[in-house]
Amino acid sequence: MDKVLYVAMTGARENMFAQQVHANNLANATTTGFKADLEQARSMRVIGEGIPSRVYAMSERPATNTESGSLIETGRPLDVAVQGNDWMAVEASDGSERYARGGELTLDVNGQLLMPNGTPVLGNGGAPIIIPPAEQITIANDGGITIRPLGSPADELVVIDQIKLVAAESGQLWKGEDGLMRTDDLAPLPASQNSQLRSGYIESSNVNAVAELTSMISLSRQFEMQVKIMKSADENAQTASRILQLS
Repeated sequence: MDKVLYVAMTGARENMFAQQVHANNLANATTTGFKADLEQARSMRVIGEGIPSRVYAMSERPATNTESGSLIETGRPLDVAVQGNDWMAVEASDGSERYARGGELTLDVNGQLLMPNGTPVLGNGGAPIIIPPAEQITIANDGGITIRPLGSPADELVVIDQIKLVAAESGQLWKGEDGLMRTDDLAPLPASQNSQLRSGYIESSNVNAVAELTSMISLSRQFEMQVKIMKSADENAQTASRILQLS
């Protein structure tokens, strides 16, 4: 009886964890450049003393769906969409290099180029990009940033930096708790000379809202089934106790 109760309890718990993954995906269905997290369940043997006869259900996030979202034209000079499966280098809160695709870039009061969440964008030299006061800012397909300095004539253009773009192989990057992608050994990737981005566009989230909602409904029904099994196990235990009392 305890085996049935244990399996049902762990199954209900892992259903709740799986719900969190799909709920987070659904909440970011309109977030620029967001990549949906994948979720799967499998049985896992309980490791410990005694006979290995216990198993439990485990929900895990094995990877992230890195497929590209659709491009949305904005015409805004600081909006960029990374082409293909490449990534833009950014600086995490601990100062290390991470990767993202959210291209609604902004400038703070100091002229630092930032992601929508305030994360600094890195140049090819590995330092955050600082843009001086300018009449015009242009981001080229290779990530090169050209400005017309404030008060300068129309034909005076200055190249100040280049956004660091990297090419990662399938499975080379994983998503951290901050939502940024990183390598397994946390080492920075080299800049790619073949990576391209598109200025005046942003990349939509690759979340399939219908699929995520369907998964949440399915998990909710599974949770209800696990609760019913636990109730049945409790009723069976009570019945067995009464039989033993009568005997």
